[in-house]
Amino acid sequence: MTDAPAKVLVVDDEPAITEFVGYNLRKEGYEVSIAADGATALELINTYHFDLVIMDVMLPSMDGYEVVRRIRANYTMPVLFLSARDTELDKVVGLEIGGDDYLAKPFGVRELIARAKALLRRAANQDNGGLGDDFDEVIEVSGIKLDESTHIAVSEKGPIELTPREFELLGALMRHAGKVLSRDQLLQDAWGWEYLVETKTVDTHVKRLRDKLEAAKIDPGLIETVRGYGYRFKVLT
Repeated sequence: MTDAPAKVLVVDDEPAITEFVGYNLRKEGYEVSIAADGATALELINTYHFDLVIMDVMLPSMDGYEVVRRIRANYTMPVLFLSARDTELDKVVGLEIGGDDYLAKPFGVRELIARAKALLRRAANQDNGGLGDDFDEVIEVSGIKLDESTHIAVSEKGPIELTPREFELLGALMRHAGKVLSRDQLLQDAWGWEYLVETKTVDTHVKRLRDKLEAAKIDPGLIETVRGYGYRFKVLT
């Protein structure tokens, strides 16, 4: 690791937001670049290295979701979404298409900085092998086989089509098969989120994951709801 400051790209078409965010990030010692639209953001990302992207959802011409879809085709740096849209669906969509966290406007500077630091810290740990070494393995439970090095999920009935988020969630459940995991534990184990949206996000992902299992002719009841606590992956004997 070097002592060079982390480089952050802030993408928002509101000058008041970029000035506020940029000023406070620079106070923390980060190197900050600004883009007012998606096309400019993609040009900067394709030209320079960034450790974190803070992305507004509502952008002219190309919204933040589309920008992140294009980023994810080539880059893995963490993305923190900013948005005035604060519904559960908006948050799930943002996280599903490749965002790492979602912060609703208006937000406080302390929360912004805390989330930025958490994402940068997690990315640094992954670069150093701090997270990846534990999960580069094949897990097989109850007739489902996950290869975490290739992100392939299969059963005896064929492949299971999963999004990256669904794969991570299923992996977290299967690694702890037979044990009850709280929603907070799943957020941390599946995606490493330390600061995040409501834990209802987990419920939404579990529903989608069960639908995917059912579509692959697998009993969705393998993922059991433990009322008042969380979820458990059933071990078949």
